[in-house]
Amino acid sequence: MRNSRKRLTLNQQGKILVLVLVLLVVGGLLLTPLLGLMSTGLISGQVYERKAAELYAADAGVEDAIWRIKYPDVAGLPSIVCDDRWDDEFPLYYIDVNGRNVEVLIEYLGSDAYRITSTARSNGSDTRIEAHIGVTIKYLSYSGMMDHIITINEKLTAKELDALAREIAKVTLDCRAECLDEDTGCPDGCGGIYDYAFIPEGCYGCGVVYNFSEALWPKPGFLADWYWNEVKSETPYAYDRIDLDGADLELGPLYRDGTLNIYNSRNVPAALNLTGTFYITGDTSIGTEKHDFTLNLNGYTIFVESDSTGSGKEALKIGGQVTINGPGAIIAIGDIYFAPNGDVGGNEQGVFIMSVSGQTTLQPSGDFFGSVAGNWYVEVKSGQGPILTYPPGGMGDLYDFPSLVEVDRECNIVSWEIK
Repeated sequence: MRNSRKRLTLNQQGKILVLVLVLLVVGGLLLTPLLGLMSTGLISGQVYERKAAELYAADAGVEDAIWRIKYPDVAGLPSIVCDDRWDDEFPLYYIDVNGRNVEVLIEYLGSDAYRITSTARSNGSDTRIEAHIGVTIKYLSYSGMMDHIITINEKLTAKELDALAREIAKVTLDCRAECLDEDTGCPDGCGGIYDYAFIPEGCYGCGVVYNFSEALWPKPGFLADWYWNEVKSETPYAYDRIDLDGADLELGPLYRDGTLNIYNSRNVPAALNLTGTFYITGDTSIGTEKHDFTLNLNGYTIFVESDSTGSGKEALKIGGQVTINGPGAIIAIGDIYFAPNGDVGGNEQGVFIMSVSGQTTLQPSGDFFGSVAGNWYVEVKSGQGPILTYPPGGMGDLYDFPSLVEVDRECNIVSWEIK
């Protein structure tokens, strides 16, 4: 036993100590650069975090500038409608985003293009974004369509002009007093017929215009999109008829995917009062049967998407069992047959009627106050001499129609670059 312990003692040569010392040396050599790497990583992380925050802030500056371009009146920008009238760049302005100061510059480059420079700064550092923006006009102003008693978009031949003159002779046109002024009024008074490209001075609110600019005539899809936005959240109307049944009814907005017939089945006076836009995709009849009722447009629009044309195939047919009160608009893509009972509208309550791609046939049993757009034809009952009157104060802002609302701009980012 003694010899065994002796052998064990003699074999303890300090090998573990050597290994420990080696590990200490290696650890000492690695620890310093490792600590340096960790320190660099922490610093880099802070830099990345700061630059990321600056980038987000600068991007927010671009978004803010786009909003100001899209809504210049609200934002207080100069009068810019994407044309060359904006000659100077808008002065620098500043916004604060998450504690970072952002400097924004908007420059108009012409041809519906803008350059936005947005610079975010913090603690001596800055990040700059340069973005180029293209602007398109989603909704144009179509106000010229309501500037005359009748507006026709077709180019008319001499023979067609003669036919139009015969149609005009069936009715009396009554226009604004200014049209009749001897010095500044319309040369041919209320009954003048003029090419849109050659309208004399003083003819606003007067007479008839043909060859109306195609560029200023709304496309069917455009109007469908315009009015769809007002009813898209509505549950589709499930029935193909609205029967007043002798009782007053308030209705709207309304979306009907299909045909629609509006009438009063009971011989008791009743009124349909619009409280929003009516959007109907199929052929529509109003007051063509049963008993009398009143349709109060109340400043809203009846829009019929149907493009039906031809005798007996009208997109919209309005008959003698309905009396129509304005203000308001009645629009169909296809043909309109318009023969309501009594007077339509009033001096301060004009009605705008438009067939976008078809013909509007008027068969008035009373006087009409408002404006008509589209191919136009009139039938007059024997012994009657209806008057078509342009409201003395103009058509005003009575209608939910893209001629009388703020221009809507769509802004698209063409390029986006970090400088």
